[in-house]
Amino acid sequence: MLRLLHILLMLFAMLATSPLATAEPPPAGVRVVRIDGIIGPATASFVAQQLDAAKASGDRLLVLRMDTPGGLDSAMREIIRGILASPVPVATFVHPEGARAASAGTYILYASHIAAMAPATNLGAATPVAIGISPGGGEGGPRPGADTKDEPAEKGTSKPVAGSTMERKAVNDATAYLRSLAELRGRDLEFAEQAVLEAASLSATQALAAGVIDLIAEDLPSLLAQLDGREVEVLGKTVTLATADADIHLVEADLKHRLLGALANPQLAVVLMMIGVYGLFFEFTSPGFGVPGVAGAICLLIALYAFHMLPVNWVGVALIGFGAALMLAEAFLPSFGALGVGGLVAFVLGGLFLIDSQVPAFGLSIPFLFGMALLSALTLFAIGSFAARAHRRPLASGREIMAGAGGRITTIDADGAWATVDGESWRVDCAAPLEVGDAIQVEAVHGLTLQVRPCAENSEQPRS
Repeated sequence: MLRLLHILLMLFAMLATSPLATAEPPPAGVRVVRIDGIIGPATASFVAQQLDAAKASGDRLLVLRMDTPGGLDSAMREIIRGILASPVPVATFVHPEGARAASAGTYILYASHIAAMAPATNLGAATPVAIGISPGGGEGGPRPGADTKDEPAEKGTSKPVAGSTMERKAVNDATAYLRSLAELRGRDLEFAEQAVLEAASLSATQALAAGVIDLIAEDLPSLLAQLDGREVEVLGKTVTLATADADIHLVEADLKHRLLGALANPQLAVVLMMIGVYGLFFEFTSPGFGVPGVAGAICLLIALYAFHMLPVNWVGVALIGFGAALMLAEAFLPSFGALGVGGLVAFVLGGLFLIDSQVPAFGLSIPFLFGMALLSALTLFAIGSFAARAHRRPLASGREIMAGAGGRITTIDADGAWATVDGESWRVDCAAPLEVGDAIQVEAVHGLTLQVRPCAENSEQPRS
């Protein structure tokens, strides 16, 4: 025992003095963070983590290599707050060729200390699509018949804003927000308005000519070469970038943030919720198996966490759960389809009301909702059919089938008579006298005793 303890102490001492334990942090360099796809809560958490890491490491520059169609307003504002408070300069680089910084990506690009794009990329279309309007017309524009000629022009905008009061408030708020970022970074104000009011977009060349971005670079080394020696203002101080010989640290999202990004999908959340509801239902109706209950509880908790990350309407969640409960009740209550149809309607309406935002990939499509509802209905129909078939099937075992069964007396002693019925030995009670070998028929079961009567077969069989 002492020898083992000595060996463990020696190993601990070797680890404590090893290069791994005493290794110094990597030299300050350029941290490159990739943002692909929809900007959601997982993206905001990942960027915030990397901003803190860049500050702790003393990095010279943090580059957000972006390709996004947009995202949630809350996640976008969280990222922008982190950029504005960062002591490390942040450059947003729309890359590779063919990438875009649309909607929320445009706001993040405007907020960054340096805005850069690769050739054949674009930015813009920053209208708040959660409201579903575009004051300049086009998809989601003014409602048919809406009279906008008498609408007063909002202060600081180039044209009046159409739509209801809530729609105008949302668009004006987005316009003012993007204008404030443009004024902070000295970028073009006119396009900031057009991007929100008219969903305008610009190519990389047009954006550079209009003063929306600072430079165009083909790749990351070209970007760093052009940024070397450039002066930027960070938290009120002028910082000179030294990026020519800086080490580049490419950072990918870890497993946690990839998992969070996958969970921030309303379709997956709805599927997990239905699996959880049905798993718990099967566990409650068939207790003792365990697996459906455990899996259902885990899936339901994960679904609720996913809903917590998303901009959900909890009335929609309640409708989906209520619809699932009605469809489950249809399998056991004789409602002649009323509960099932009501459950399907509640499920579809809940899916339509579920997501407050209409950002691409954050909505639930009609085919998906009807597909899930149809799958649930078919599953419950199959369960109901199996249950009805099992109910009509004749009994094969149990006390209920003992009545009418035949047997034969095997033993008669001071304690009473015993008979063999269906291969089992039972104590029997009979109003008529019995002898060993008599054939009997079961009339009733009282606990562990069979009430029997002699069969007519006795008159034809010899007594033993």
